[in-house]
Amino acid sequence: MKVVLFCGGYGMRMRNGPADDVPKPMQLVGPRPLLWHVMRYYAHFGHRDFVLALGYGARHIKDFFLTYTETASNDFVLHNGQVELLSTDISDWSITFVHTGIESPIGERLRRVREYVAGEEMFLANYADVLTDAPLDTMIDTFAASDAGASMMVVPPQSSFHCVELDGGPDSGASRVRSISSASRLPVWENAGFFVLRQEVFDHLPENGDLVEDACGTLAEKGRLLAYPYRGFWQPADTFKERAALDAAYESGERPWMLWEKRRTAGTNG
Repeated sequence: MKVVLFCGGYGMRMRNGPADDVPKPMQLVGPRPLLWHVMRYYAHFGHRDFVLALGYGARHIKDFFLTYTETASNDFVLHNGQVELLSTDISDWSITFVHTGIESPIGERLRRVREYVAGEEMFLANYADVLTDAPLDTMIDTFAASDAGASMMVVPPQSSFHCVELDGGPDSGASRVRSISSASRLPVWENAGFFVLRQEVFDHLPENGDLVEDACGTLAEKGRLLAYPYRGFWQPADTFKERAALDAAYESGERPWMLWEKRRTAGTNG
């Protein structure tokens, strides 16, 4: 199944200054960029045909793959000056690089890669800046068994703030507090950025539209949008602080999103 990854955003909250034109998906977690981790996640489940919707900082993404060094993340033998890889990351991947505009919203980026997913009954899409250990195969199977036009993974609110319920209305002045609860315990869910889509989604994408507000919003009104709730590990990298937390987790060895490592370890021990 093809995987569309939206890689063209500015990532303003991640940049170190005006001279930094590295797009958010290329920010490092360990020795590899976020984008690599997202792609390895999909490849772990057997989805290795990628369409990269490029925009801002596209040259960094192209250069990364054109000069890819397998030895940075794979064991190898160096014998008589020749490298023999003991494993590989991307040798069986197919990657299509498509420039979809500098200012294009997500929906427009998807519209501009439509020809590269034509003929696919279902395809996957992702913002390329979020890591998870969610069971992608179950998510796909659940969607395939439905008649929905699109599916999105949803997670509890990630805010650390507390929500306060008051006795009076918002304009009643000082009020007594009824209850205090963590935002994560509210009966609401956030879009987690992992999509399974059918071709129908293009019917609801206007020019320069948004994937969630326009296409998914219309499908929801028609009862044709499926949600896959997930309470396990899910971590965005919208800010420098969030990316640093992922980097620290990588360095500590606590890497729940790296499911491919677990498979490798199991194979070694078995």
